[in-house]
Amino acid sequence: MNSTGLIFAAALIATAAPALAQNYEAEVLERNKAWVVEMVAWNDGTMGCVGTVSAPGESFSIWTFQDSSVQIQFYSTQWDFGDTGDTADLQVQIDRRSPWNLTGANLRMNSVLFTLPDSDAGIDFLLEVAKGNRLYLRSADGGDVQNYSLAGSKASIQSLIDCGDVITQQSAGNPFQ
Repeated sequence: MNSTGLIFAAALIATAAPALAQNYEAEVLERNKAWVVEMVAWNDGTMGCVGTVSAPGESFSIWTFQDSSVQIQFYSTQWDFGDTGDTADLQVQIDRRSPWNLTGANLRMNSVLFTLPDSDAGIDFLLEVAKGNRLYLRSADGGDVQNYSLAGSKASIQSLIDCGDVITQQSAGNPFQ
């Protein structure tokens, strides 16, 4: 299962009936102010780490996976994108810094998903989150959609990175993955 599929599965699990809750196990690694950081293991043997800030019906999450990919997820019970594979361009702004333009974000069910580039830009984004106080999700033209507290980000992002290092090393034993 690729990382987009894992996020989609996690989003479904978060809202699914209790019978589906047996498809994964999650261990809370840290609770720090607005954040909860967890390690997630699915029954198929894949693992991920997720740091989430949430309010009722809304969340912003950063996922790391065994293949070292990093994705961000915005979730809202107010959204219903279906499963058509549509994409959208959006902006994310942290505090009063320059906004990030995220082109081609995937829209699935109640989630907006975006894979961060495996580059300095992806690292810079995570560093801004770690230093930030508030994240603003906006449409491509800058219209406000939602905002999230980033209280506790520095320690939580470090915990997420440490978790990612652990799960990446667990898949390193197989040279064919």
